[in-house]
Parts: sequence; C-alpha cells; structure tokens
Amino acid sequence: MVKKNKCIILANGKPPAKSVLSFLNNIGYSILICADGGANSARKLNVLPNYIIGDLDSINNDALKYYTGRSEIIKIKRQNDTDVEKCIKFAIKKKLDYIVLTGVTGDRLDHTFCNLGIVIKFSKLVNIRIIAESSLLAPYTGNVNLRTCSGETISLYGLDSKTKVLSEGLYYPLRNIALPFGVKESTSNLAKSNNIQLRISGGVIFVIRDLKTVIKHDLF
Repeated sequence: MVKKNKCIILANGKPPAKSVLSFLNNIGYSILICADGGANSARKLNVLPNYIIGDLDSINNDALKYYTGRSEIIKIKRQNDTDVEKCIKFAIKKKLDYIVLTGVTGDRLDHTFCNLGIVIKFSKLVNIRIIAESSLLAPYTGNVNLRTCSGETISLYGLDSKTKVLSEGLYYPLRNIALPFGVKESTSNLAKSNNIQLRISGGVIFVIRDLKTVIKHDLF
C-alpha cells in the first residue's frame, strides 16, 4: 500500500481544539505547517510546527522567539499570494498528498471567502479539506462515494449553474440539478444509509459534514 503523506496547515484565524489536531495526527496527518500568525495559535495550543511559512508580519515576538531553532521558519516576501497559498505550494512541492486547512475562518469574512476560493484553486492538485468550528468541508467533482451513517447531516453547495449533481442515498435526492450560489442549495440534507453516491459534472461541489459525527464513526 502506498503511504500517503499528510499535513495540517494552521492559519491565523480561529484555531481548532487541540483534540482535533491530536485526532488528525493519530490518522497520519503528522506534519504541521503554520501560515505565519498560525504559529501564535500553535504556541497557545502548545504544539510544535514542523514549518512556519509566510511573510512573517503576523507572528508575534513570543512565538517567533520560542519556535526559532525548534521549527523550520521560512520567510517568503512575495505578496501575490496569501500565506495559506504559500504553505499549500510548499506542501505540494514536498509531495504531500493530503492537506487539512484549519484556522482559516474567524472574524474576517473576506479571509474566509478567500480561503474557500483557495480550496477550489488547489483541489485539482491535492486532496484538500477545511476543518472549521464543528464542520468538515471538502470539494468534490466526478463520481464520489461517501461513507456515512444513517441520519448524518450533510449539506451541499455549488458555485454556478453549470455544475450539476445527481445523488443516491440522501433523504432529499438531488436529481441532476445545479446548486448555484445564491440561488439554490441543499442545506441540512440527511443520509439515508451508510453510503452516499454523488455524480458531479461541470465543476466542484462543496460538501459540509458534522465533524464530531465523522470522527465518532471513523468516516474521515
């Protein structure tokens, strides 16, 4: 079996609980990359990043001093991409196959929108997901088979009218319809069994699931 290299990218938004980081570490997400000020959260959580990457304008002096010599700190000055993008590009260059983004939401709505766009931008290059609050977000296209549990809440969101989805196993079935943003969505749909099939054509669909359910039933 081919070993999949997995990493967590911790950004400067609202951080996850330390138990979430421990869960990810236990299932193979053994590399922690902090996007600049994400190192401040790592310091508060008392975890050690493998890498801290960015223009280093958000990391505070305490975290910078503490992690110097403990973590590899990489300063990248260019401003044509965000610190999160810098981290993703670094991970791809390191041939990391799976990325979980955390700390990418918070009190800046523009940052949240930007990071959702980043997921779409890189979804063809790497398996990428977001953990935020109590939710797990993943982008999907093509034929998708999701392990679920009966009664699990699952929400689906599209971006445009060209992307269509056909579902099997949802309480409210999607019959090859589009879910364009601001027009139609499938919020709080429900799994009818332990398996859902999606056939997505023309683009990307965001699927949002309850993180506690995913962890409890080993559905990650």
